Amino acid sequence: MEIKKRIDKSKLRKESEEKKVPILELLFKKLTGNKKTNSTLFAVCPNSETVLRAAIRAAKRANAPILFAATLNQVDIDGGYTGWTPKDLIRKIKEESYSIAYKGPIIVGIDHGGPWLKDRQTIEKWDLNRSMSWIKKSFKAAISAGYDLIHVDPTVDIYNPIKIETVAERTVELIYHSEAYRKAKGLNSISYEVGTEEVHGGLVDIDVFKRFLSLLKGGLERKGLKNLWPIFIVAKVGTDLHTSNFNPKIAKEVVSIASKYGSYIKGHYTDFVNNLEGYVKSGVGGANVGPEFTALEFEALSGLSQIEEALFKENRISIKSNIMKILEKAVFESGRWKKWLIGSEKNFDSLKKDRKEWIIKTSSRYVWANPEVKNSRNELYINLKMNGIDGENIVLTNIERGMDKYFRNFNLLDLNTKLKN
Repeated sequence: MEIKKRIDKSKLRKESEEKKVPILELLFKKLTGNKKTNSTLFAVCPNSETVLRAAIRAAKRANAPILFAATLNQVDIDGGYTGWTPKDLIRKIKEESYSIAYKGPIIVGIDHGGPWLKDRQTIEKWDLNRSMSWIKKSFKAAISAGYDLIHVDPTVDIYNPIKIETVAERTVELIYHSEAYRKAKGLNSISYEVGTEEVHGGLVDIDVFKRFLSLLKGGLERKGLKNLWPIFIVAKVGTDLHTSNFNPKIAKEVVSIASKYGSYIKGHYTDFVNNLEGYVKSGVGGANVGPEFTALEFEALSGLSQIEEALFKENRISIKSNIMKILEKAVFESGRWKKWLIGSEKNFDSLKKDRKEWIIKTSSRYVWANPEVKNSRNELYINLKMNGIDGENIVLTNIERGMDKYFRNFNLLDLNTKLKN
């Protein structure tokens, strides 16, 4: 199998390159005909190789486009916790899609690209110049690798209360730098995603939202980027890591405001949301999902470990993989779990049982690429395979089942055929 130049083999990708139009812009033109979209694009955070594979398999079954939104914690110039650079991610996506003959559009972007949104920068307390310099290098690497979308997100400042004027100013700086690099290298046009959303979600402040868009417009014009405008505006529509309360009333309001600028609203933290149909009804253009698929991967492996334990007691395997113990140990030693402590929680041992289980499950994405964890998982699969059980496919299927509901509720089924026609 040859890994070819284009990230996908879709007609949309080819047309995008021929017309020199960003693939997302072309996709929305076909979706809407200059009217409100009646589909919400589904973006998966590729927080593990298994999640990436499941997403492409699910997209093929749904016959729909798939977006990947990779944070700089996941994929970056230092390898991130997946071990992938931007170039590695693109090559991996090509490899997986070619292997199952998926020929639909695959759109790849950076999620939450901004200073101090990379854990290392916050933990080590980098200053602004160092943080911004790293982010610019990350954006360059993503553009060179062939990414289609960059979420410019300077909404966090670990030293000072963040003002909306500062958010707009840093957003313009990062977009200007990215466009200057892209043009100098003669690379394909890309799309941008911006917003006022803070890391912990909540509800949008409409006045601040409007103020940000006005400041951004003026800032881009002063930099000679009058004709460049973000395709996605991120807005807080009630969801975050700990809540699943999508607010259609707020969503409709921000959709209306963004549409006046020619943009679509993007929702983040769409994990475990109950009223998914509200996204399409509200006109939301895209939605990111990540931690939910980590949970599904973890739960599937936990179930398989119980089967392995039963096989061991029946003397049908010689040595257990001990996958769950090794996973917990790797999570603890990574130290990454500390970011999820809340309130009076101080250390791992003091956590209540349910909180400890939640943190291990949530933090497992940080260590899937850990060599000891990978070896243990392979041992688990081998033990099961000797007893006629395809463990890897069971994990993939469990994740895909969770993804299927997004394709259904976001009105994406058979969208690839509709795009061709």
